[in-house]
Amino acid sequence: MFQNYFKIAWRNLKKNKVFSFINILGLSIGITCCLMIFLYINNEFSFDSFHKNGKNIYRVMRGYDKSKGRAPYLSPNYGPALLNDYPDLIKRAVRTMPTNALVTYNNHAFNEYKIYFTDPDFFTVFSFPLLKGNPETALKDPSSVVLTEKTAKKYFGNENPVGKIIELDKHMLLKVTGVAKDIPSNSHLEFSMIVPLANYQNADWFKGWLNNNLFVYVQLNDHATKAQVEKNFPMFMDKYLSKELERSGSKFDLALTPLSEIYFEPFSGFDNVKHGDKKVVYIFLSIAILILLIACINFMNLSTVRAVERSKEVGLRKVMGALRNNLIGQFIGESILLTSIACFIAFVLFQLLMPLYNQLLGYTLEVNWNTPGIYLFLLTVVIMVGFLAGSYPAFFLSSFSPTESLKGKLRLGKGGSFFRQALVVVQFSISVFLIIGTIVIMNQMHYVKSKELGFDKEQTVVVKLNNDEIYDHRVTFKHALEASPNIAGVSLMSGEPGGFFDDYPFKVEGQNDQIWKARTEFSDFEFAKTLNIKIIAGRDLSGQFATDTTDAVLINRTAAAKLGYTPERAIGKWIRNTFRDTANRKIVGVVEDFNFLSLKENMDALVISPSDDRRVAVIKLKSGNLQAGIAAIKAAYNLAAPVYPFEFTFLDQDFNDLYQADMRQQKILSIFSGLAIFIACLGLFGLASFTASKRTKEIGVRKVLGSSANSIVVLLTKDLLKPVVIAALITMPVAWYAMHQWLQNFAYRVNLQWWVFALAGFIAGLIAVVTVSYQAIKAAVANPINSLRSE
Repeated sequence: MFQNYFKIAWRNLKKNKVFSFINILGLSIGITCCLMIFLYINNEFSFDSFHKNGKNIYRVMRGYDKSKGRAPYLSPNYGPALLNDYPDLIKRAVRTMPTNALVTYNNHAFNEYKIYFTDPDFFTVFSFPLLKGNPETALKDPSSVVLTEKTAKKYFGNENPVGKIIELDKHMLLKVTGVAKDIPSNSHLEFSMIVPLANYQNADWFKGWLNNNLFVYVQLNDHATKAQVEKNFPMFMDKYLSKELERSGSKFDLALTPLSEIYFEPFSGFDNVKHGDKKVVYIFLSIAILILLIACINFMNLSTVRAVERSKEVGLRKVMGALRNNLIGQFIGESILLTSIACFIAFVLFQLLMPLYNQLLGYTLEVNWNTPGIYLFLLTVVIMVGFLAGSYPAFFLSSFSPTESLKGKLRLGKGGSFFRQALVVVQFSISVFLIIGTIVIMNQMHYVKSKELGFDKEQTVVVKLNNDEIYDHRVTFKHALEASPNIAGVSLMSGEPGGFFDDYPFKVEGQNDQIWKARTEFSDFEFAKTLNIKIIAGRDLSGQFATDTTDAVLINRTAAAKLGYTPERAIGKWIRNTFRDTANRKIVGVVEDFNFLSLKENMDALVISPSDDRRVAVIKLKSGNLQAGIAAIKAAYNLAAPVYPFEFTFLDQDFNDLYQADMRQQKILSIFSGLAIFIACLGLFGLASFTASKRTKEIGVRKVLGSSANSIVVLLTKDLLKPVVIAALITMPVAWYAMHQWLQNFAYRVNLQWWVFALAGFIAGLIAVVTVSYQAIKAAVANPINSLRSE
C-alpha cells in the first residue's frame, strides 16, 4: 500500500510540474533559512557549555552605578583574598588579564592581541583541552607559555613547539610548555596564548586594591551556592576596601555572574570578551518561523486550488472502498515526500551558501555534522512542515462527496476562496512587516552614520599606545608628528570618541560633600583643538598657564547642567576626582556636547582633565595628501618604537564599528525580507496561474462580447490584490509598535514617518502586481476561439 501511495505521489509531482516546482522551491528556501538560523541559535545558546565545571564557575562583577550596570574588571588582590577567606565555599579562583604584546621567535614578530595572563589553575577550572602538555602543570613556572594550535602553527610551522623559547615585548623569555586545541567559536574567552600572571606579582600596580584591570573567575564547591557566596560580599568589601572607599567617597559592591550567562549579560565596550544579544537571537528565530510559515501557506493554497482536478480521483477511491483515514494518510504522505525533497535541496543550498553566511554573521559558524541534533532538526522540520502544509488539503480533499466528485460538479465554494485569501493576507502581512522593518533599520543606520557628532572625525588617525616602547617615547612620537607638514594636530589621551571613558567619583563646590559621578577623559592640552571641539564658555587648556596641568579641567555642557550651572556660571568652580587628585581643580572652560559615546547612549557628563593616562594618540591629517600623512605617522612610530609593527585605524571607521551588530541586523533582515517576499510571490504566481486557467472560457466570452484586454487584466488582477491591500492595513500598526520598540535601543533615533509605511505598502503592492500581471496579460491576449472551441 505504501509503495502504491509513493508511486501515485511521485506521478502527481511529475504531472503538475509548475505547482510542484513552486512548492518545492518555496519550501527549499524556507527550510534553508530555518537550517541557517537553527545552527546560529544553537551556537548562541551553547556558549561556554563545553566546560566540565561550568555549573560551578562564576565571574565576579563590580557594581558602582546601578544605572550603568556592573563592570567585570577587578584588581589582582580579589582572587587570592576570596579563596583565602571562603575556602568552604570557593574551590578555586582564577584571574585573567587580557592584553597584547610583541611576540618574537627567530625573525618572526607579531603583535598578538589575545594574550591572557592568568593563574596556574586556568586549564583546571576551564575545559580547554591541551593537545600537548599537562593542564595541571603547564603554567606552574612563571617563564612558561601555552599556545593555541593556530598560534603554534604561525610561529613554528610543523615543528613541535614544546620546549621552544619565544620573547614577549623584548624582555620576557618564555618556554612553550603546552599547545591548546583552538578555541571553539562558542567560547566567550578567546586567547592566542596563555602566560602566568605571576610575572607581574612584584609590580606596584599588582598590589593595589583600586587597580582594576583583570577578570576574576571562581569555581564554587559542589555544595556551595551563588547566594551563599554573595551574602558574604558586603563583609568582604568592608574588610579590605572600607578605608579606600571612605577616602574617595565611593561605594562598590560585588556580585556573581554564572558562566552560562556571561555571553548574554549586559556589557560595556570595555569588557574584552565576546558577547551576544538575546534580542537578535529572538529576531532571527522569528524570521525563520515567519519564512517557513509563508512557504507552508503556499503549499496549502496551491494544494487546495488543485482540489477540483483531483476530485474524481478521490471519488473513485471512495467508491472502491477507501476510508477517509486512508485518503488523509495518502495526501499527508505526498506532502511529506515533497517536503523531504525540499529538505534535501535545502541541505545542498546550505552547503553552498555557508561561506556567504559566515561573512554575513561576521565569524565562522562551526558545524559538526556528526551531531544528532542537526538531523533531528531536519527530521522534525520534514514531519512538522509535512503535516502543517498537508493537513488542510488532506482533510479538505478527503471530505468530498463521491457522487459530486465523480459527476465533476465539485466546486471550491466561497468558504474555500475566503480561506485562500486569508492565507494570502497572512503571507503578505509578514512580507509588509519585514519591508517596514528593513526600511526603518536602514533609515536609522543612515542617521547614525551621518549625524553631526560635535567633533571632526574625518581624516583622523588613531594609534594605540599599547606597548612599553611607544608609551615611554610618546612625547618623542608626538613632537615628531607636530614637526611634520602633513599633520594638522596631535593629542595623547585616555580614549578617543567611542573609546575608553570611565566613570569616576567627584566632589564639587557647593554640593555639600556629596559624591557626583561623571565620565572622564585624561588628555594633553591639544584635545579640543585636534578634534575641533567647540569651547562655549571660558577657555581651552593651555601650556601658557603653568598651573593647568595640576589645577584645571574642562567639562561639557551636560556636566555643567547636571551640576546646576549655565556654562558661564560653571567657570571658576572647583572639582576634585576623589580617586586621582589630592587637590581641587578649577573649571576653566566648558565645551559643547559631543558624542563621545555610542549614539545608543544618552549624552553624559564629561570631565576633561590633563592628568597623565595616555592610551591612544589621535592624529588629525592635513587634507590633500592622505598617504603622505600616513607615511609621516609610520616614520614617527618607527622612530619611537622601531621593533613594534605600526598599526592604526581611522576614527570614523572606529566609530562606525560601534554599530557593527546593528549593520549586520540590517543586512540579515534585508536578505530574509527579500526571500520572504519571493516565496510569497511564488504562491501568488501559482494562484494567478490557477485563476487564469479556470477562467479561460469566461475570458473568451468577455472578449467576444467586446471587452478590451486592459479591462480583463484589471478584472483578473484586482481580486488577487485585495488580500495584499488588507495585509498592508493590518500590518502597519503592528509594525509601528515593533519598530518603535527597536528604536528605543538608540538614544538618538529617527522618527517613524508615515511615508515609511506608505512606501512599504506600495512596494508590496507593486511586487504583487508584477507577479500576477504576467498571467493576467497572457490570459487577456489569448485567442478566444481556443478557449470557446470546446463549448
